[in-house]
Amino acid sequence: MKIYFKIIAVILIFVTCCNTGFSLEPDEILVIANGGVPASVRIARYYCTERKVPEGNLIRLPLGSKLETTISRTDYNSKLAVPLRSILTSEKYTGKIKCLLTIYGVPISVEGRGQLEGKEGELQRFRELISQEEKEIEKLGDDEKFADKRELHKTKIAQLELQRDQILGKETNASVDSELSMVLFRNYELYRWQLNRLNSRFSVLNTEHELTSLGIGTLMVSRLDGPGEDIIKGLVDKAISAEKSGLKGVAYFDSRDITGDSQYGQYDQSLRDLALLTRYRRQLSVQEEQTGKLFSAGSCPETAVYCGWYSLREYVDAFDFVEGAVGFHIASFEAVGLRDPNARTWCPAMLVDGITATLGAVAEPYLYSFPKPRDFFTELYEGRCLVEAYYHTKSFNSWQLLLIGDPLYKPFIKNGNLK
Repeated sequence: MKIYFKIIAVILIFVTCCNTGFSLEPDEILVIANGGVPASVRIARYYCTERKVPEGNLIRLPLGSKLETTISRTDYNSKLAVPLRSILTSEKYTGKIKCLLTIYGVPISVEGRGQLEGKEGELQRFRELISQEEKEIEKLGDDEKFADKRELHKTKIAQLELQRDQILGKETNASVDSELSMVLFRNYELYRWQLNRLNSRFSVLNTEHELTSLGIGTLMVSRLDGPGEDIIKGLVDKAISAEKSGLKGVAYFDSRDITGDSQYGQYDQSLRDLALLTRYRRQLSVQEEQTGKLFSAGSCPETAVYCGWYSLREYVDAFDFVEGAVGFHIASFEAVGLRDPNARTWCPAMLVDGITATLGAVAEPYLYSFPKPRDFFTELYEGRCLVEAYYHTKSFNSWQLLLIGDPLYKPFIKNGNLK
């Protein structure tokens, strides 16, 4: 009976959190600057002033005077995770912070953990089992009548490789921001990803042991970063300005005419659904590109919203972004080179071209880690702020994506919920 009441109490807490989760307040943001980089502190102070974040919510961590993109797993734990966990669980901040805002100067990526110690025997066993399965495939040859057996052996190999790679520490790198979402979880597995419990699809309470599946403890994280201090401060200025006037312009959606139930088909359909939804709301005019081509250079004036794919690490300068524009390109590695004004990856290039908020990956994220376009923009259309829209619709934490922009930004608050 005690367990029953405890679970009910947690559910009530969660319902309360969900009801208030759509109204992130400035005093619920902890701003994290690199105390060794003056520009980092300046940008952090600027944000706090413009968004009225309490001065005590600005944390300066000693992360070094050099502008580093990557941090080792050891340094991440000792210089970021442990100090922040101590701050967040102190009497001053416990239960009061919902969102972390990382600032230019804070590393962007965290390296993998390396091979697990004491697992050499298991590692060798997996290698031997993989070798045995490969030999079985060779014995079957190319005869079509053995196709099913070959596929069975290939499936076993894939399963064994996953277990082997877990020991080796492959795919245990992540974006710093995505890892920080889990900073209040002291023990979780570092292999690929953890489910984002703030996404409503995963917010299911099964047992008392799984109370954390409600999202309690998960933090939202956004970043103010990019190719230069002026551009970064501009992300704040443009967000505030667009909120006052209402975001106006054209929405551009670049689908590829992919159908079916595959992941590719689902994401392409989501782009088409988003175009239809945007037209229905009559908040923005809509232009679509529905072939394998992309919007051509200079073809998208007054861009207020953009979402599309797929041009890997090769930005197409099609857009004239209006003040407050929001958009992202679904492709791998597009947050690489985030601070380089000459980078051709989509995130830094769009920031140089004037976009106000975007998201991307620091390494291979796999398609299903991206928010579905319709889901993400629907949250924004309904008046959610940027960081809430992102965390309500992305699948994973402790993984590769990061969000760039003012977490409080509400692009469509001026006009309310247009139905």
